[in-house]
Order: sequence, then structure tokens, then C-alpha cells
Amino acid sequence: MWTSDWEYGLPLVVGTIVFHVAAFMLITRALVPEVASFRNGHYRFIGAVGLLAIAAATLHGLEGLAWAKLYVWLGALPDFQTAVLYSLGAMTSYGHAEIYLERQWMLLGTMEAINGLILFGLTTAFFFAAIQKAWPGRD
Repeated sequence: MWTSDWEYGLPLVVGTIVFHVAAFMLITRALVPEVASFRNGHYRFIGAVGLLAIAAATLHGLEGLAWAKLYVWLGALPDFQTAVLYSLGAMTSYGHAEIYLERQWMLLGTMEAINGLILFGLTTAFFFAAIQKAWPGRD
């Protein structure tokens, strides 16, 4: 019964993780060396962390949109707006909106929630590594 959920969900889980890691590698390589090269660069450091946060939010949003498109394409949700709301709720484990997938696609929503936990964990790891490397006053 859940074969289709795995067939469609697993590639999207892997794809979003690969996309997330690749994007964060590019973003941190662009931001961290510049910030770390300035002495007393507290303002640049704060700005870089802010940019990193904006980039992270954008990445999570794009990944949520990918899940939403899948839900609409499969007919698991009726329209894109509903699918986006469901997707972001599932990805963040917020789950406040009373929106439910069609019964045959319920495992797919659980897979997105697991994907969201992994993506937010990766985001935390990248933030930690970037901040640790670029911390002002670090020798």
C-alpha cells in the first residue's frame, strides 16, 4: 500500500538533503572567509550570520515548495496553496493547520517530517561550524 509513498518520497528526501548540503557549502565558503579575515569584524560577523539565516530560511522554503509540488502533482492535496501550508507544517513539525493528505499518501507526510528534522539538523550543524570558524577575536 505504501510503495508509491517510498517511490516518490525517498528520492525527494535524498534530493533535498543533497541540495541543502551543497547550497550551504557554497554559502559558508562565500561568507565565512571574508568575515574571518577582518580583525574586530563584529559588525561583519553579525551581518554574515544574518545572511546565513536568510539563506537557511530560503533553502527550507524552497525544499518545502518541492514537497508541496509533489503533493499537488500526486493529487494528495487539492491545490498549491494548501500544499505549501501543509508542507511547511510537516517540515517544521508544527502541524497546526487541519490539513490532511489523502489516505494513500499519509506516509509521505511522515517522510517529509523526517526530512525536515534532518534538514534543520544540518542547518544547525552548518551554523555551528560557520560561527565557530568566523568568531571575532579568534586566533
